[in-house]
Amino acid sequence: MTPVLVFGLAAMIMLLTRRRPGDSGPGPAAAEAAEAAGFDPAAHGLVPSAELDPGRAGPPMRLLRRKELEALADSCLAGGWRAAEAYVAAAGEDWDERWSRLDFLTRVAAERDAWLTAWEESGASACAAATVRTRLLVQRAWEARGSGFPAQVAPERMAAFRAQLPAAYELARRAAESDRRDPGPWVVMITAARGMRLPRRKFRALWAEVTARAPHHVGGHWQAMQYWCAKWHGSDALMLRFAVRAVHTAPAGSPLPGLYLQALTELELRHGPRGLPGGRRHRDLLPRVAAALDGSPASNEQVPLLRHLLAHFALMSRQPALALEQFRRIGPWCGAHPWSTAPNPVRAFDRARALAAALAGPDGTDGTDGTDEGRTAAQPA
Repeated sequence: MTPVLVFGLAAMIMLLTRRRPGDSGPGPAAAEAAEAAGFDPAAHGLVPSAELDPGRAGPPMRLLRRKELEALADSCLAGGWRAAEAYVAAAGEDWDERWSRLDFLTRVAAERDAWLTAWEESGASACAAATVRTRLLVQRAWEARGSGFPAQVAPERMAAFRAQLPAAYELARRAAESDRRDPGPWVVMITAARGMRLPRRKFRALWAEVTARAPHHVGGHWQAMQYWCAKWHGSDALMLRFAVRAVHTAPAGSPLPGLYLQALTELELRHGPRGLPGGRRHRDLLPRVAAALDGSPASNEQVPLLRHLLAHFALMSRQPALALEQFRRIGPWCGAHPWSTAPNPVRAFDRARALAAALAGPDGTDGTDGTDEGRTAAQPA
């Protein structure tokens, strides 16, 4: 499309979708208008629609890295544990990286855990081995519970869930005593805490132990935010406050500000688009999150998932230029939330791209008047 046509289309959509009382903003009609005008992905630096891939959230793992992990898993499943010990030790005191490595080993142990038993019995790196075991116990407790809100979970499943957590919690407590530097066992404890219905006073004490060791632990913040959700032991306001604080305090190079996107997802799942926060203060957090993701290591597996959420919420908050930039960075991958929940993820993703491109305008700006009116927009797909 020529710049004149693009500008005209954007102006038309803005007029059609300006928020009115009782209206939640641009929705499917706006996306259809963009498509009808002839969306050309290449004109906006986007991959062709025919190349969109709903099978992945981001690019595949580098071949060398994948082969290294496969060799490690094979070594463990064959009964060895020394490679696992060395793998964890190589993370040093990069606690986020160590947590990621423990997560991988937990997934291996879920397949077969004889090697983990042998590691525990050896006494080597006791804290790491015990943390894998406790994570496995917590994972199995959640599998016994199943998904859904408490009212949707059968009583016998809920009873099995709550019966399994205390043992995991106690083992994590002992693991913490074996290495007082490592925040990992404390993160396991705060994960178990919400299922054990620990009161807020005790939870805050556990959280203080995590932050004393790793103030910006990404996995720990995710688990703590879940505790503060309304569906567990907090409220929408407490959860949002916790996530906003993470954005403001995260160090450079950390993807921790992405926690705010996960908090918005919780709100949207509970209340729909109207449950999202409005106002400039919340709107302006999204560019800060984008900057944090741009500064995070490209190898971080969470970044592509967070970019999908950022594109979605930037479009919802009428920041189409920010959304469009995320779509450019995402590339052809559309196998992530929120597109993956749509009947046709490829179409949902492509319609969102079309709307972002149309609303962004020919100069790459958001094409808005800078006011707070209508900051919360509706689903683009």
